[in-house]
Amino acid sequence: MLIPTRLAALIALLLALAGLPASAQDFETGARAVWVHDMTTDTVLLAQNADTPLPPASMSKLMTVFLAFEAIADGRLSVDEELAVSQHAASYTGSSMFLRAGERVRVDDLLRGVIVLSGNDAATVLAEALSPDGTEAGFARLMTERGRQIGLTASTFANANGWPDPAQRMSVHDLGVLAERIITDFPTFYPLFAEEEFAFDNRVPANSQNRNPILSLGLGADGLKTGHTSEAGYGLVGSAMQGDRRIVFVLTGLASESARQDEATRILNWAFRQFTLRDLGRAGDVLGQADVWMGAAPQVGLALPDDLRILMPAIAPGAVDAEISYAGPVAAPVTAGAELARLHVVRDGLPPVDLPLVAATDVPAGGFLVRTGAALRVILSRILPQGAAAGA
Repeated sequence: MLIPTRLAALIALLLALAGLPASAQDFETGARAVWVHDMTTDTVLLAQNADTPLPPASMSKLMTVFLAFEAIADGRLSVDEELAVSQHAASYTGSSMFLRAGERVRVDDLLRGVIVLSGNDAATVLAEALSPDGTEAGFARLMTERGRQIGLTASTFANANGWPDPAQRMSVHDLGVLAERIITDFPTFYPLFAEEEFAFDNRVPANSQNRNPILSLGLGADGLKTGHTSEAGYGLVGSAMQGDRRIVFVLTGLASESARQDEATRILNWAFRQFTLRDLGRAGDVLGQADVWMGAAPQVGLALPDDLRILMPAIAPGAVDAEISYAGPVAAPVTAGAELARLHVVRDGLPPVDLPLVAATDVPAGGFLVRTGAALRVILSRILPQGAAAGA
């Protein structure tokens, strides 16, 4: 059975933070869909229409870049390699590197062309090189398949660059998941997203600036990708680091570039200023005890496997509670470090925290007398009335 154990000491510590709020002011946004995630603590701060498939515009280029990074990482593509520009790639209008059909362009230039300049042509060159059949359509099928594999549950692709198409759909949640995979899996390439200018071959001197409006605002922003079509409106997949915290957010459906910049700035200021990290325990701290069945000791400590840091609202006080649950008693022998229980921390206005607790020490199986006594207690519990067995 599950046995709840109150954590008096931990609750006292949490409640001592009475000056911290357990709920923050509601954040209202004019965006059609928004997802805001504190990546450091894995806390979703805001989700509005987050799982609705929507036209992603150029933000879907993140999937093309992700697949290119994977290909480089496993040796199928090299940053020094030169790829041919097809007539199909060169025919794309809109955001562009102004590539010419028949020329060859280095992969590292193409990556910057996609990330900094949002080049539709550059994305298509990469797509055709990595496609199973050499076509952009074949690469789009690969994007959809690989997207499913990495957890993009509401994403389908018809092209490599976000060109309007009824089959080109992503949710803001999926875009956030994809952004975090890029940040985590490819730290060597991620700094490309913070580059503010790329004047490729001096072809686009008037259009060489990164379209990300928050990179130069002093907010710690270092990525990732803008998007705009008449159908999608203005959108942004953004990320910023301040201190120990990284915020990843996605917004879409805004009416103008200025609205996109203003809303992105508001989101980052809100996420960083209205919530704060608190250290509530260190790895190895024992927060409770679990009963042990037929062990050399009757109980084993339940310890934190890692430092306990949780996000707390930063303004209005509120109720915070914590509880341990485990299936017990735990059968001996018990090995130190084995997961035995779960720690549940509930905060007003934020998702609950659910973390593992592990055995603090080894507990070997008990000797002959321990096993005999346990067996006797079981026998007595079956043959005597409940009250008598308890009294025995």
